[in-house]
Amino acid sequence: MSDDATAVNDTTGVKEFREEDRAPMGMTFRVFIYLVAVHFIVAFFFLLFYLGGAK
Repeated sequence: MSDDATAVNDTTGVKEFREEDRAPMGMTFRVFIYLVAVHFIVAFFFLLFYLGGAK
């Protein structure tokens, strides 16, 4: 088995899409947004601590 989401059918030569090989698009989008949001929050906290500790 290959890791691709598509595979060529040996008898017809037609590509078939196996959906179970990929995460749903909605979940992928949410994970991406969550990762971006968490990085922004961490950057904001870093900025607060950096400015708060400046002399």
